Amino acid sequence: MKKFIPLLVVGTALIAGCNQEKGADTGSAAPAATTIDKADAVAVVNGQYIAKSTLETLEKEIAERSHGQTFPKEKLVEELVQRELLVQDATQKQLDKSPEVIAQLEAAKKALLTQADLQNFIKANPVTDAEIKAEYDSKVAAEKGTEYKARHILVKTEAEAKKLIAELDKGADFAKLANKYSLDAKESQNGGDLGWFSAAQMVAPFSEAVAALEKGKYTKEPVKTQFGYHVILKEDSRALTPPPLEAVKDQLMPFLQRKKVQEMIEGLRKQAKVEILVPLTDEQPKAEAPTPATEGQPAATEPAQTTEGEATEKAAEEKPAEPATAEPAKATEEKAAEPAPAAPAEPKK
Repeated sequence: MKKFIPLLVVGTALIAGCNQEKGADTGSAAPAATTIDKADAVAVVNGQYIAKSTLETLEKEIAERSHGQTFPKEKLVEELVQRELLVQDATQKQLDKSPEVIAQLEAAKKALLTQADLQNFIKANPVTDAEIKAEYDSKVAAEKGTEYKARHILVKTEAEAKKLIAELDKGADFAKLANKYSLDAKESQNGGDLGWFSAAQMVAPFSEAVAALEKGKYTKEPVKTQFGYHVILKEDSRALTPPPLEAVKDQLMPFLQRKKVQEMIEGLRKQAKVEILVPLTDEQPKAEAPTPATEGQPAATEPAQTTEGEATEKAAEEKPAEPATAEPAKATEEKAAEPAPAAPAEPKK
């Protein structure tokens, strides 16, 4: 216990801050703490009760941050006792009246109100199934294209690639050559097989060469990319099949939430009277400023957890984020989780 508690007190300073942001009672000497009944408390420190709900909140937060790991209840209660002792000591020293602490409390209040407003908006304006279906139809189901199945052999020089093409012209087996010579380690163990992939999953020279080939044919000239020189065999092609709605619903939901939040903030911005009093760039102070609604605001990952200034950038996207893949052989497996074709990538060396 002696080893655990000091580390917990110091290491959970951030958790204590989260407690305050979530409105949890930290057992402080604030007036609200005096309203706690003894029956609803887990401990009393110098006359101040620590609520059972505070212990429950701490247990949940530690479980979340430690991926389900739990700690003995007596240690958590002792943690709350030590926190209360620190709060009382700080209050006795009037640290709560220092300019630095007052400024931090004000900043924390603004962050908490920002989060509360966003959560309230999302709760009052939930994304409907109809909105998800409409987004799916316009951004995912409407996506047209072709998938290709191909093999390749990657070598360092053009001369090596031409030598391999000459071997193929003489009737050599493509898969055996790939296993023997290809630098792309993973595919070279499987005859250079890339599986099914879309053009967007490959760099332009590679995808263009595959698209131009006839089924069953290989490139008669080496295809150069930043990874080296490729000899490519096109085995088949088919119409691109979009993933089903249920497979991408969880990706569309946060995107549409961010979109709603963005629209709400833009509405507030248009109604507000705002005057920017500082130059927005050091080099060109007189240059036209970017759109204020998205200016300087980092992307939000989950709107429900958004803190001050994090709600807008991703909402300006035109379609859901798409995970890139650097391994075309996995294209078929990953399709079910992608709302649209992945960003351009290249077979790994």
